Amino acid sequence: MHQSIIEPITTLRKKKHTALDSLFRYAEILRFGEFHVRFDPATGLRAIIAIHNLKRGPAIGGCRFIHYPSVDSAIEDSLRLAYMMSFKAAITNLAHGGAKAVLIKPKVIRDRRAYLEAYADFVHELGGRYITAMDSGTTLEDMDIISTRTPYVTCTSRSGFAHDPSPHTAHGVRRGIEAAVRFHLNKNSLEGLHVTIQGVGHVGYFLAKELHELGVRLTICDVNPLNVQRCVDAFGVSVVEPDEIYAVKADVFAPCALGATLNRQTVAHLPVSIVAGSANNQLAHHRYGELLRERGILYAPDFVINAGGLIYVAAIYDHADVMIATEQVGNIYGILMEIFMRAQQQGLPTHAVAEHMAREKLY
Repeated sequence: MHQSIIEPITTLRKKKHTALDSLFRYAEILRFGEFHVRFDPATGLRAIIAIHNLKRGPAIGGCRFIHYPSVDSAIEDSLRLAYMMSFKAAITNLAHGGAKAVLIKPKVIRDRRAYLEAYADFVHELGGRYITAMDSGTTLEDMDIISTRTPYVTCTSRSGFAHDPSPHTAHGVRRGIEAAVRFHLNKNSLEGLHVTIQGVGHVGYFLAKELHELGVRLTICDVNPLNVQRCVDAFGVSVVEPDEIYAVKADVFAPCALGATLNRQTVAHLPVSIVAGSANNQLAHHRYGELLRERGILYAPDFVINAGGLIYVAAIYDHADVMIATEQVGNIYGILMEIFMRAQQQGLPTHAVAEHMAREKLY
């Protein structure tokens, strides 16, 4: 299930639900387990921890520390992201549920360390039901501070492992592209294929690196010229403007930037055989997954192909073993092949099949 399928909280509010009614209704739609809120006046902490599902094990998910236009939008973010983390964990057979923490960033933080310590105490009081990790707005140093107050944290420097999950997310996307190419184009190698990458920040850059090393021809775009130049210098890629990427004829389109880029306009004219990238919530609405299928374009469901980062942080927390993480990320190939085969046999879009498979493991 993708974001656009679910009514936003603001829509429920327009239907004359109270704020609390809207929260409970939204949680009911997503079949939530727990929702925790903490306010600490001494530090200014306003924190939300949404724990979606604990059937498979303790919930794991990143901690976002960003500005939000409203409390409603922060709640909505935490619920949707935690829901999708459960799907990622289930479809990749991790012994975890999904969760997300949101710290509503104030205009001024008087003492960042004290602020994070208050958040760490909040996490610790949940008794291990939630394991926190880095996300937008939080850093390695933040995780180190949190780890002084609770063991329920990953992505710390004390672990002795690389804290950036981006290379592992990218590796999972590469394995997913290989599965899609094998299934849809009947090719055992990516050499000589043309892949367009939308967004070459952290994950997109590492994906470009892996594909370049395999002999793939690359065309990229990014709104940040520094990201573009880095890829040009390193890999000799072709470059187009961001709004031109949808018109480039290629074998694979890899959306690795913002979500909701697969909409009625882009899907109707996308000149590719496969869509396989790292962006979250790529479908602007679930109907566009069906439109991709009707056009003969194979779609690698986003929450499956981009699960490498979650797999990595979970493996480091559970096993302290990079080899286990690498092996589990590599399994994305087989999981996607099963999804592709089931979708073909059942005449269904791939995202619908993937969601059904995940739900079977969650409920």
